[in-house]
Amino acid sequence: MLFSNIGIIDENFEYQAGKHVGVQGDRITYVGDAAPENPQDFGRRYDGTNRLLMPALYNAHAHAPMTLLRGFAENLPLSRWLNEKCWPFEAKITPEDIYWSTLLACAEMARYGVVGFTDMYYGTEERIAAVNKLNMKANLCEGLLALEPKPYSDYPVCAKNEELVAKYHGSSDGRIKVDYNIHAEYTSTPEVCQEIAAIAKEKGLRIHLHLSETQNEVAECKERHDGMTPPAYFESIGVLDVPVTAAHCVWMEEGDLDILQRHGVFVANCPVSNMKLGSGFAPIPAMLERGMNVCVGSDGMASNNNHNLFSDLYVMGLVYKGSTLDPAVVDPAQILRAATRTGALSQGREDCGLVKEGFKADLCVLDTAGPQWAPLTAPLYNVVFAGEGSDVVLTMSDGAVAYEQGEWPGLDLEEVKREVAARTKRIIESL
Repeated sequence: MLFSNIGIIDENFEYQAGKHVGVQGDRITYVGDAAPENPQDFGRRYDGTNRLLMPALYNAHAHAPMTLLRGFAENLPLSRWLNEKCWPFEAKITPEDIYWSTLLACAEMARYGVVGFTDMYYGTEERIAAVNKLNMKANLCEGLLALEPKPYSDYPVCAKNEELVAKYHGSSDGRIKVDYNIHAEYTSTPEVCQEIAAIAKEKGLRIHLHLSETQNEVAECKERHDGMTPPAYFESIGVLDVPVTAAHCVWMEEGDLDILQRHGVFVANCPVSNMKLGSGFAPIPAMLERGMNVCVGSDGMASNNNHNLFSDLYVMGLVYKGSTLDPAVVDPAQILRAATRTGALSQGREDCGLVKEGFKADLCVLDTAGPQWAPLTAPLYNVVFAGEGSDVVLTMSDGAVAYEQGEWPGLDLEEVKREVAARTKRIIESL
């Protein structure tokens, strides 16, 4: 595809008007002010009039199959939300349920410009099948609650992870990656955490976990571990010695940011979920000021209700201005970089997340013809504060169209919606 005369957000997160961007295979092979000398080599020409091309988004923390629970677990704090609603419901979910609900999540994310997501759940093989249906990218880990005092090898998930890594890590031309999972400090024993960290380090793989999401979580961790906060605890047992994506990181105490920064932890900020569950706000301005790795996640649909990551960008752009009383804190370039380039890096995808020659063609196009886009005085501010996810008209993953103008190539969305609705109804009626 050749995008012609289109505004872009370039590799420096600055707006450039009237550019030409060429895609061949799965790569961006041309970015220039004029059309390339051989436009016919790029196939389809895409007219960029009233369009903005930007890097596609990466959702750094999701639980994709939880589309089944959308609207089911409402108005509860985290502990009750998990114990009274989510876990009883999830005990009834089948592998086939996971396939259809993940397919719905993928369609929803693609609709709103997301091409890659980092997912923590069960049924990894079913999730992989759904991701591949839309040619998307995902870092997937098999969920683990390790509360019993026994070695990691005694948990069935240990052998399952070995199988998943051997069979799927790096599959689908690298679009599928397998991570290791530690759900959280309060759902895992130190022995299991240490063993998982050692295996991940040996294999050169990543770990995905929840960290310091609530004030109560931090207080109980300190009681259990001689006054150590969750970051200090995980550092003490070697978990942070491998690449880690830590979701939430809301309740940071003195020294916690030093620990995360020292280990290059990727912080998946989930502003909408954290507000909806009444958990609080991660100290993102302080993290960005330090140059820490901040990315953006939706969390699951029981605690956010939609995969429209543009909603999270909007909230992220506002909440810190209000909470710090500083209207200049956290600018749109920082927010967009977090949702694109840093999100890609959190998945170990070095050649993704920028509109740049040689990079993977992970792109989304926004329709800027609507009244909320005029005038285009400060385009990045328009993207974060005026535009909406519904303005996305094309999403491209590895050079293949995953969504365009109300269509998902190869996917019958109505069938997917019917399947998920029927499966949710069956589970609720059985509770």
